[in-house]
Amino acid sequence: MNNLVWLIRASKWARHPPSARMVKLVLAIIAIGIAIIALEKLGWWPEWATMERGRGGRLPR
Repeated sequence: MNNLVWLIRASKWARHPPSARMVKLVLAIIAIGIAIIALEKLGWWPEWATMERGRGGRLPR
């Protein structure tokens, strides 16, 4: 049943695709997220912007 819902959504999207502005907005948000993850993995993310892990979380590196 879930596949049918996605098929209906896809058909509506194919008939009325998003505007170029909306596509650019979504791609910009994805790029910002990837940049934040890359900065954190490279160790360039500032400590003040990092949340402290609560009990039961993994230990910080």
